[in-house]
Amino acid sequence: MSAWIGRRILAFFTEVGTLSVLMYRILGSSLYAWRDRKLILKQMLEIGVNSLPLVSVVSIFTGAVASWQAAYQFRGVFSTGMSLDFLGAAVSAAILIELAPVLAGIVVAGRVGASIAAELGTMRVTEQIDALETLAIDPVRYLAAPRFVAGWTMLPILVIYASFVAHMGAYVVAYLLLDISTSAFFGSVQRHFLIYNVFSGLVKALVFGGGTALIGCSIGIRTTGGAEGVGRSTINAFVYSSAFILIADYILAMILF
Repeated sequence: MSAWIGRRILAFFTEVGTLSVLMYRILGSSLYAWRDRKLILKQMLEIGVNSLPLVSVVSIFTGAVASWQAAYQFRGVFSTGMSLDFLGAAVSAAILIELAPVLAGIVVAGRVGASIAAELGTMRVTEQIDALETLAIDPVRYLAAPRFVAGWTMLPILVIYASFVAHMGAYVVAYLLLDISTSAFFGSVQRHFLIYNVFSGLVKALVFGGGTALIGCSIGIRTTGGAEGVGRSTINAFVYSSAFILIADYILAMILF
């Protein structure tokens, strides 16, 4: 048992070291960001724009269920009038601080992180990455850096969009099903709005986006074992990225609040 625990601990620190080295090499490649702008823009399109439909669906129903559940919880605590005063503010704070960044991050982890690992893993097992190295092309600069920069920049934009859509979903439920007027809902949001909530959500998005892309690139580049290895890397990228998002969310919450 102790030997197994020791191997797990060693594997964990090995993985952290590998990610740190890759991060260092990506930061070194950032000096060529303007020269590689076409590669970055292509990945921004794939990671950001192509994720909008799924983010939209997740966000609107997230806001809707948040509004409904908040109203249910407030019924047992406040009178009807007081619940109207706090519903919009409570839902807005939850969306800005937690729901939008975490759920958008997990959507990107499932759609983009796994895709990055599958794409780079396929390139590794078919020796395309070896061919790049033979041609003196740095695979980190050509493959990993554009994906990292795109993930780091596009997830905050997706979180802003997800926050807006989630607010609309929450408002529709409050207006149609809970009989809360437009002025009461958005007046509550305005009265209790804090710019720090927006800032904290965007900080989380920066960390989640960069971490998801970094994990996907690291796992993809180190893929072995043919088609089976590519499938294993795809699953690992999603699992590790999701776990990273939840762990990082807790750590950032402790730091920011």
